[in-house]
Amino acid sequence: MIELLFVSCLSADPASCQNRSLVFIETNLMACMVHGQQVMARWIDSHPKETVREWECRMVDRRKAEI
Repeated sequence: MIELLFVSCLSADPASCQNRSLVFIETNLMACMVHGQQVMARWIDSHPKETVREWECRMVDRRKAEI
């Protein structure tokens, strides 16, 4: 599993931020890095009051994943 981890902040209050993540089951780390910008663009379109400050792709440690 691959996690697209990102920080989103309210546009009206840039200090109000939170960590978010999207998990992909059938992809790999390289695909996440290549397509991550597109995924972030769609997320921003659906959350117009927020901005994305940073993002990264990483492997999910299945032993620590929430069920």
